[in-house]
Amino acid sequence: MEHNHKQPELEVRVKNIIEVDGLKFKDLNNSGKLEPYKDWRLSPKERAENLVTLMNIDEKIGMMLINTRRMGLSQEDKSKTSHDGVLDEAIVEKGENIFAISKIYGTTHTIENMHLRHFIHRDNHSPAQMAEWINKMNEVAEGTRLGIPCLITSNSRNENGESIFGMNDAVGIFSTWPGTLGLAAAAKGDIKNGGDASLISEFAQIAHDEWDAVGIRKGYMYMADTATDPRWQRTYGTFGEDPGFISDVIGRIIDGFQGKELGKNSIAMTTKHFPGGGARENGFDPHYAEGKWNLYPTPGSLEKYHLPPFRAAVEHGTSSIMPYYSIPSIGKSVVQEFEGEDIPFEEVGFTFNHYFLQRILREELGFKGYINSDSGITSKMAWGVEDKTEAERFAKAINAGTDLVADTNDIENLKIAIEKGWISEKRINEANVRLLTEMFTLGLFDDRTYVSPDQAAEVVNTPKHWEAAYEAHKKSVTVLKNSNGTLPLRAEKLTDKKVYVEVFHKDPKLAAMYSEQARKECQELESVTLTENHEEADTAILFLQPKSGSYFNATPGLLELELCEDKTITALDGSSYQETTLSNMAHLKEVADSVHVRGGNVIISVNVTLPWILGNVEPLADALIAGYDTFFKPQFEVIAGESQPVGVLPLTLPASEEVIAVDENGDCVSPNDVPGYDKDKYMHAGLSYAYKDSDGNIYKLGHGLTY
Repeated sequence: MEHNHKQPELEVRVKNIIEVDGLKFKDLNNSGKLEPYKDWRLSPKERAENLVTLMNIDEKIGMMLINTRRMGLSQEDKSKTSHDGVLDEAIVEKGENIFAISKIYGTTHTIENMHLRHFIHRDNHSPAQMAEWINKMNEVAEGTRLGIPCLITSNSRNENGESIFGMNDAVGIFSTWPGTLGLAAAAKGDIKNGGDASLISEFAQIAHDEWDAVGIRKGYMYMADTATDPRWQRTYGTFGEDPGFISDVIGRIIDGFQGKELGKNSIAMTTKHFPGGGARENGFDPHYAEGKWNLYPTPGSLEKYHLPPFRAAVEHGTSSIMPYYSIPSIGKSVVQEFEGEDIPFEEVGFTFNHYFLQRILREELGFKGYINSDSGITSKMAWGVEDKTEAERFAKAINAGTDLVADTNDIENLKIAIEKGWISEKRINEANVRLLTEMFTLGLFDDRTYVSPDQAAEVVNTPKHWEAAYEAHKKSVTVLKNSNGTLPLRAEKLTDKKVYVEVFHKDPKLAAMYSEQARKECQELESVTLTENHEEADTAILFLQPKSGSYFNATPGLLELELCEDKTITALDGSSYQETTLSNMAHLKEVADSVHVRGGNVIISVNVTLPWILGNVEPLADALIAGYDTFFKPQFEVIAGESQPVGVLPLTLPASEEVIAVDENGDCVSPNDVPGYDKDKYMHAGLSYAYKDSDGNIYKLGHGLTY
């Protein structure tokens, strides 16, 4: 790597600038001398190695933890803030909320006395406010003994969806694209039409510019997991079920956010969740105990379906990799191989799993970055090491290869592990060098410490960013069924006709709010005459937004994928309970029947966040479309023929409950570790996995009709 010895523009707010050889450097430790770590002419690694020799053990411990940090603006009690309300200084006692696993201190104390430098940002304020907040945190950091800056990370901020802590914490401030599955549907549609996935590259470049301007320099994204178990609640955060496509996408995302190599304008990526979280045990997720296992019942599945996107991530130089919480199951798997070698399964979560992290990820895949655990691995999600103390869990994770432990400020237990001699000084130094090398490479010690709030606002409000995002919404719309040329509803089809629009949701209050919004957006189409009364409508356009399960809690039985209301389900313990994924189903049928009686058409759009089983609604629809947290207006434009449909399904929709049935031993008739497009190879004779509609369309990976 070539080093440019051109003087960077340095800004200090607390410390001084010193001159050496006619060049300027930040005197970050007030020594008046130029130690190598302050010398921007040296390589990031040389600087990191020097800085580690100057750090004490407490500073090294703080460097290895990353914790969620609230902004002062989110603190209601302004007496608990500093720096004109910008920094949150409140103390939260242990257990006061579900994320306060240990006592949380104010921002200044956490930076100055606990020595944390990595923080997860989950709040959703304006770009200028975020930039100002990051600047103030770095100002506090600059004032510390060695002047080590802060690095702020976040989950994805550029996709539409209802907010869910830990998945889409923040929506609608940055340019807002369809959900991850929608990006996949749009890009796969472009590929089907003879193009490539460059829509993903454009997305990554635009999102990069917004993050860079605001000063969030590291992203916990994207999910490189291949969706193979249809009941996995996190399916909507993936790029679908096609490992080759996901590999292409992940490469483009890393190139777009990081650049061809990591540098001072990069957003460093943390690709997750190694070695693929899709191989669930019937959809249960390792955020809770019921979902702690990864299953590989199919020979070769790990190497064929789950690892390829991570190989692509390593080849494109992802800065960091996040292992999943789950444990590879011996009892429910067959032996898996990688590059001709059998993989020994140690039944501990992947962040504690020495063979997966060292042998597969570092040695065989050649990964050079650092390993960032998922949140809560030493406390709540310590699968396979539940019997160990928290200090022992730290030792197990760090000795297995984990460098940064997520969403904790538990410096005490990490210190115990070090003092007892369970983690060597050499290993602690290695982790610190890796973490600091990223910070130096990102320019955080030099000319990228502070950002301009005005410029942050300007970049995020760039109209062409929002236009590109809108274009992706349009392209994501997937036409699954179009009986007798129902679509497009061009103006001439609508002369003297009345259109009824309604949104259905699991939550009736949200349904009413969204219906109002959808009607307003439909009215913006010139050709449409809306009616509020479905009994006089000639055409109904109905949007269904089903919801199933919860991100942090197991359902009593298997996750429900049918669109249903008050359906009786048997829990795993044999008791019965009611499940609803969509409210007002009787009303939905009533609207459809009423329009059909008058010879009208019913157009149904289903929001595909999970591979829903559509048997209860597809027969009601003359035209059926899929969106993926896609805005209403672009869907109306495609329905009206103002835009050609491009999108295709990024995953296969199951035919029925029968094809995903689970027997009394917990085994699924279609294997959990194989993507939908390949499940038929493993099904009993007579069963086909993909849904087939009344027109004979098969809703498998890549299906999408055009006009």
